[in-house]
Amino acid sequence: MKKTILTLNVVLICITTSFAQTKTEKNNNHFDPKGKSPSKFTITKWEELKSTLPFEDKRDFGEQKKGFIAAPKYRQIKAEAGHIAWDIGKYDFLLDGKEFQSIHPSLQRQAILNMNYGLYEVIPGIYQVRGYDLANITFIKSDTGWIVFDTLTCKETAKAALDFINEKLGKRPVVAVVYSHSHGDHFGGVRGIIKEEDVKSGKVKLIAPVGFMHHVVSENVFAGNAMSRRMYYQYGIMLPSDPHGHVDQAIGKTTALGKLGLIKPNIIIEKDIEELTIDGVKMIFQNTPGTEAPAEMNTYFPDMKAFWAAENIVGTIHNIYTLRGALIRDPYEWSKKINEALYLFGKEAEVMFASHSWPRWGNKRIQEVMKGQRDTYAHLNNGVLHLANQGVTINEIHNVYKVPKSLQNQWYARSYHGSVEHNSRAVINRYLGYWDCNPATLIPLSPDESAPLYVEMMGGAKRIIRKGKKLYDKGKYLLAAEILNKLVYAEPLNKTAKELLADCFEQIGYQQESPSVRNSFLNGAFELRNGILDAPVKTTSSPDVIRAMKTESWLDYLGIILDSNKVENLEFTMNLITPDNGERYIVELSNATLTNIEGFKAKDADLTITINRADLDLVIMGIKSMKEMIEAGIAKVEGNVGLFGQLKMATTQPKGGFEILPGTIDKTITKDKKLIQQNTPISSKD
Repeated sequence: MKKTILTLNVVLICITTSFAQTKTEKNNNHFDPKGKSPSKFTITKWEELKSTLPFEDKRDFGEQKKGFIAAPKYRQIKAEAGHIAWDIGKYDFLLDGKEFQSIHPSLQRQAILNMNYGLYEVIPGIYQVRGYDLANITFIKSDTGWIVFDTLTCKETAKAALDFINEKLGKRPVVAVVYSHSHGDHFGGVRGIIKEEDVKSGKVKLIAPVGFMHHVVSENVFAGNAMSRRMYYQYGIMLPSDPHGHVDQAIGKTTALGKLGLIKPNIIIEKDIEELTIDGVKMIFQNTPGTEAPAEMNTYFPDMKAFWAAENIVGTIHNIYTLRGALIRDPYEWSKKINEALYLFGKEAEVMFASHSWPRWGNKRIQEVMKGQRDTYAHLNNGVLHLANQGVTINEIHNVYKVPKSLQNQWYARSYHGSVEHNSRAVINRYLGYWDCNPATLIPLSPDESAPLYVEMMGGAKRIIRKGKKLYDKGKYLLAAEILNKLVYAEPLNKTAKELLADCFEQIGYQQESPSVRNSFLNGAFELRNGILDAPVKTTSSPDVIRAMKTESWLDYLGIILDSNKVENLEFTMNLITPDNGERYIVELSNATLTNIEGFKAKDADLTITINRADLDLVIMGIKSMKEMIEAGIAKVEGNVGLFGQLKMATTQPKGGFEILPGTIDKTITKDKKLIQQNTPISSKD
């Protein structure tokens, strides 16, 4: 899952520290009445970073603006539903030439670079529209039309991008689309540029890597609700665009909030290396599974000496562990695929461009970035495991592991989307798991169980708050948070403790280079101060995605939302048959567990339901209940139909705005201040 990009050409203005301080103080109006300005300790750290990081290297700014053709007059894109799907203008404070000490100076630099907005020529025949979403949309000029690489998150921004390039360069039909990988900001806008019937007829080629459809629908199903809630932290969804709030998302500004679609590909790249020529454009595809996405591919254009790096090489080191939640990635395999691309294509490529960030030109520069990112991912893997083999644990590694100094001084090796801290922990978790091998941590108490004892032994709330305030006043925010967090768990209604912990989180957030980490601390501070409020839900769920979901995945999901305590004494066997796609499943409930198997039919089933998969989609999407489908004769049943009703009564829908930090559920919810409600891929009726 990813977020939107917007951009405008701008050169980083070097301002003296004292001048920056004056401007910071003058423009320090916080969006939250309870919010605080950067402390003197945060400012000192900001000044140190400003003087030690390689700001003299401005090559990225030259590359970021190179090839600019035009920017649209509009700064917002409206969604079909009527709300604003995209607003680049809300980040314009980054373009005023001010430096904000509430933003890590390296992050502000990245945030400015991600403000490129409009149409760019990569080389003659290759163009990008940037700043319309979290990702870039790329147009390759073919003999008769456009070949589009990645289609943004939603229909509205993709359509606006296509309309804009056609306006500026002449209208051309889309003859092919390439999905580089299985994340929503790379396929969700497809219906804004092509029609499904043209793909089914073969008029438009729709190309994707092997495993694409499976991974599109599988990554976010089983833990999708928890991931959606956690996104409020990683992506700072509650935070306004503000120097004290959300400023960037590393690979773009944020995600567009429009209509997400999906059209099934009609060409799958199966081999490790595969060549195709579409409408006169020769392309060599390199499958790179297990890198940034489980299904992903790079592409080389040999006739143009142009290398498309998908999301495997962008303007940052990426996530090995994504804070919203996802399977941990393999940095060593990632490094190997970059190395493979380097020796297959990078030795002759003259331009490298990608689905995020900006292109790199010249073979020397391309090889520099490819080798640097290759080495960063490889060292992350090898360096962490070297330390692990010396006895450094998962609870220590983030304070011990360091990126080599030669890489620390390269902007392309800075960890904006990931962070060195959470990526290093992820490597140990991948190989050794979450346990640090200390028996005391093997069966830990829950925080709300252990916290009262800590509070008691520390002398009570007043003493902890006094000590926490002293630590805060000394700039020791992590130490203060350590003890205040215990108090908040022990006394969730202790307003003083929550607000002091929020103050600590806020200063820690200001000091972070990674926007994911920054947002997490700032969102935590916001919820401690204000409770959990309603906000626009960002979701990868849509009718297209649900139609693409295998019936098996839906049945698996039913097993997850089943409350075992409600079915202790219930057992049954059910057949589910979907004639239109030839599927059949046995669904069994036994030992308070729901299981299923595809391709079988039980002879002695207690219940058999026959319904076309196209009609079952309405049940999965929550438009109709199974009861309504049965009563309408759309679903045919044999046996004890009441069993499905019993199953329905035993399911518990995922809790949308569940509490993450103690004491943040507002007990006085009003019409204007509601809990977050999440979309789920199953009807609340069933």
